[in-house]
Amino acid sequence: MTDTLDTGTVDTVSAPRLRPTRAERLVGALARWRYPFLVLTLLVTIGLGGLGAGVFGKLSGGGWTPADADSARADVMLREHFHSGNPDLVLLVTGTASVDEPQAAAAGRRLTERLRGDPRVQHLDSYWPWGEPALVSRDRRTALVSLRLKGGEHEVTRAAEDIRREAADSATPLKVTGAGRTVAKRELEAQSQQDLVRAEMVAAPLALLILVWVFGNVLSAVLALAVGGIAMAGTLAILRVITEFTPVSVFAVNLTTALGFALAVDYGLFIITRHREELAAGRDVGQAVLASVRTAGRTVFFSALTVSLSMAALLVFPLHFLRSLAYAGMSVAALAGLTAVTVLPVCLLAVGRRIDHRRGSPPASGSGARAVAARGEAGFFHRSARAVMRRPLITVAVVVPALLCVASPFLRVEFGLSDDRSLSASSPVHRATETMRDDFDAQATAVVSIVLPDLHGPSTMPDLDAYARRVSLTPHVLAVDTATGSYTGGQRSAAPSPRSARFTGASGSWLSLVTDTEPVSAGGGELVEALRAVPAPVPPLVGGDAAALVDTRTVVGDRLAAAAAIIMLVTFVLLFLFTGSILIPVKAVVLNLLSLTATFGAIVHVFQEGHLRWLVGEFQVTGTTDTLLPVLMFCVAFGVSMDCELFLLSRIVEEHRRTGDTTSAVAVGLEQTGRLFTAAALVLATAMAAMATSELTPLKMLGVGLSLAVVLDVTLVRLLLVPAIMKLAGTANWWCPKSLRGVHARFGVTEGPQA
Repeated sequence: MTDTLDTGTVDTVSAPRLRPTRAERLVGALARWRYPFLVLTLLVTIGLGGLGAGVFGKLSGGGWTPADADSARADVMLREHFHSGNPDLVLLVTGTASVDEPQAAAAGRRLTERLRGDPRVQHLDSYWPWGEPALVSRDRRTALVSLRLKGGEHEVTRAAEDIRREAADSATPLKVTGAGRTVAKRELEAQSQQDLVRAEMVAAPLALLILVWVFGNVLSAVLALAVGGIAMAGTLAILRVITEFTPVSVFAVNLTTALGFALAVDYGLFIITRHREELAAGRDVGQAVLASVRTAGRTVFFSALTVSLSMAALLVFPLHFLRSLAYAGMSVAALAGLTAVTVLPVCLLAVGRRIDHRRGSPPASGSGARAVAARGEAGFFHRSARAVMRRPLITVAVVVPALLCVASPFLRVEFGLSDDRSLSASSPVHRATETMRDDFDAQATAVVSIVLPDLHGPSTMPDLDAYARRVSLTPHVLAVDTATGSYTGGQRSAAPSPRSARFTGASGSWLSLVTDTEPVSAGGGELVEALRAVPAPVPPLVGGDAAALVDTRTVVGDRLAAAAAIIMLVTFVLLFLFTGSILIPVKAVVLNLLSLTATFGAIVHVFQEGHLRWLVGEFQVTGTTDTLLPVLMFCVAFGVSMDCELFLLSRIVEEHRRTGDTTSAVAVGLEQTGRLFTAAALVLATAMAAMATSELTPLKMLGVGLSLAVVLDVTLVRLLLVPAIMKLAGTANWWCPKSLRGVHARFGVTEGPQA
């Protein structure tokens, strides 16, 4: 026996000779230089980790709204033509008694004048010196200074932090705290970095324990974990490179590193398990590696392809947030698969037969599938499959209604967008924003803006006056300010002042609305719809956070069917090429939809309605579910669920080809892979559950949702519904029309299943 990958020799135990594919010849070439290759891999991994460490300063907190939406166009016009718009930074200035006391007022005026002269400030609204009522709290102890800053996102972020710190140091005797979207984004980024470190500290040791339990061998567990570590380092480097071409969401690092780590560990688990089976069947190390790449490696390839294409469905949405996650998810899935089929086989050749040392489990003998089947007939998964298939109708009649019951809260979903309430209750930014919500009469810092392009000049002022009167009659609008004055309840309450000139220019005019409605809420969306319905002299552009929510919700609704169709078509085609069956891919799509709908129902029950917070950790209940997270969760979970599906089907198809008996194939296939995909699901769920320890509500929601999706998939779907439905379908499982048999024969990866 030899430990080299000699594809030209015949194993003395297992004939006939295996003919290598291109990928296998690549592994063979790498094997001849195994030790230099492994040293190079280590050095490259260290280099990738160093490159990826710089990603955190390059992340984006936006990307939630289409660039061509009315709200985005309004924001651009306000910034570029009117030097105004929603503030980047809001300073809460608190006095010891009242902000109107002489000493406090003098300090407030000094602060305002210093900020007005700051070259980083584009526009400023302050309580001082005009005493605007909307910018002071009801108890008159806190006043607001809102600032629009110059520059791009990263320049604005740095400037906001510096200005907040300088103001806090120089405003004595006043106390200054910061709020607004820019400081919230800065805190989101810092918190996500802390959460990533904590998640790694939780997930890696737990994954190691799971793998040791599965393998009974520390070396096997360490190798699988090393594949995950390489993928994680590569993931961070990929994200860092992507930031040079497109904005990458602050949440991308946590999600994609968790996904890349979990997939890589799972792929390592599958390949090492198959490798050990081949060793137990009598192959030498080289031929066992080759057989593992041909079988489990092929399935890893299809799994990585499925996850990548599922993530690619996010590209149909014209949102930087989802598109950045699509690029990242596609890259890390491909990286995880590539690492598993190149680096891991070389590691297996390097360690030789030490990989097969099992505590309390002597090596098996006999040919692979038959030996495993013989050992597995009395196993738990074999017995449970047989039990389910004896009463398939009862199983379906119990499990499907149970999943639909869990899914029912999704009928009550109210969509919103993430805001400062995504931060933990202890966050200074969160506390400052809560102060604005609780202590001020209006949502003064979340002003709705209406831009009227090309409406300018003295001749248009009567039209602007009439329009402002109509807008001020809209429910929940407290005040309207524009070039013709201030309006309340359909009447002009104040004549134009010198400050009113800022509301008009060569590009048009605009109106600033103070409302009493939370912007990122169902009420905020209804207000925007009402404002867009008000007759206007020119087509209006309604801007602000509430308008962004409406525009995002609209584009997601318009593109959701296309994204779902892409995922289901990809899944169907890949499973058809993998199995040669028509019914099996349809069954997989339907069951995935069922389990994911149940997951969404649980998310609404927990996060939107606030139940079971003691179980998942504290977060603020807003009464809404983020519009984009279910879309993201759908694409990720659909791809990940195919991970277990492919490995289960690979063994079922293999056994069916051997015996022609569907019932036996399902039972033996489940026994051969049950412990394996259970461990894989545990690793996936552990990585996602570690993300659920985040202090950020969106990451907590993603972690809980994806963990639950994996658990439902591996228990109710794989262990119960798959055996039951395949038993009910019988030989129809393997039906394929004649017109498609040639397609599978030409492009499929296995021989077609035999009826």
